[in-house]
Amino acid sequence: MKPMRFRAVDVPSLASGLKDIMAEDTLTTVGIGQHGASRLPSVEVDSYNIEIKDEDGFLGDRASKGAFQKILDEWRKPVKKDGDDPFGGKASEEISKKELDALLVGDDVEASAIVHSAVEGFAHELAFVTRRFLKTKAWDKTEAIVVGGGFRQSRIGELAIARAGIILKAEGFKIEMVPIRFHPDDAGLIGCAHLAPSWIFEAHDSLLAVDIGGTNIRCGVVETRQKKAPDLSKAQVWASEIWRHADDEPTREGAVKKLAGMLKDFIAKTEKEGLKLAPFIGVSCPGVIDADGSIEKGAQNLPGNWESSKFNLPASLVEAIPTIGDHDAAVLMHNDGVVQGLSEIPFMQDHKRWGILTIGTGLGNARFTNRAPADKKSGNEKKNGDKKSSDKKEKDKD
Repeated sequence: MKPMRFRAVDVPSLASGLKDIMAEDTLTTVGIGQHGASRLPSVEVDSYNIEIKDEDGFLGDRASKGAFQKILDEWRKPVKKDGDDPFGGKASEEISKKELDALLVGDDVEASAIVHSAVEGFAHELAFVTRRFLKTKAWDKTEAIVVGGGFRQSRIGELAIARAGIILKAEGFKIEMVPIRFHPDDAGLIGCAHLAPSWIFEAHDSLLAVDIGGTNIRCGVVETRQKKAPDLSKAQVWASEIWRHADDEPTREGAVKKLAGMLKDFIAKTEKEGLKLAPFIGVSCPGVIDADGSIEKGAQNLPGNWESSKFNLPASLVEAIPTIGDHDAAVLMHNDGVVQGLSEIPFMQDHKRWGILTIGTGLGNARFTNRAPADKKSGNEKKNGDKKSSDKKEKDKD
């Protein structure tokens, strides 16, 4: 009688193992780590995408881009009653951050005062929301908070962040609040370099990175520049392209095909320019990311149903791009808030526990604990650890 042969399956649980086996004809094992992992080469991801609710709904909505626009509307009402709107009757959501920045320091004192008032009101909302995060078990003992997202890339955003930090310090919180250092669009790509173990870049100087959002998909090439800074603090986006998929309203399959085409174009460009592209694609995506690369929840703004059990983005990308150079392609995906925060790792070494809040359509969030140098050398760097549960509704300590 011939010996029986068994296929080894490295999975975090029996349930996910059965899921892998059922989808064996479509899923591809990454081999260098789990998607949505809690243990990454330089940090532990303590939590991400947690939802805190009060009687009015999700707390994060109080510190979103839309929340600022509502506050601005409220301060405009008294002036509108007199029939003299310094904003020219323009809807608040149509006023760009650049316009608001100009009004903030412009000659129209009344318009400047309205913008200042809106910034102050939003800063109090941001401080309130941050305070509630700090009271959760997941965010206990947080020492610093990075604030990212598109709102940060403006003077009004920087002022609101600084003011919120001062409010919290006045209340006795020993917390540092800082705007994210890289441009938010670049941070979502540069953070992808921190998903991979450092050994994968030993013979390469760049990688493909993808940042998926509810309106846009951005992808590009990140130069690691590890010879100048091994900690990736000098990493930069060599080139990137943005596709506003919300305007085209593609199918899910159409979106993946377009993304794969963009990545293939970058592969050709790097070959022509002589870059040594790593056989690795880092992906930043909204929602709760399961270890097998499926999206548990939070992807409702993406084109089509990305939460379907029949869809797996990393596997689709590996199928479309099986090799990069002479090596099999590997794909790792994590939550977009986590990835944006990862770009800040080199600058958070003075803090053991720190987090990120991303202000956009909603409020993304993630909390990290830096791994000790000895921990990084323990042999676990080559393969990321198990994924912790996320997106749980946290209850305040009080």
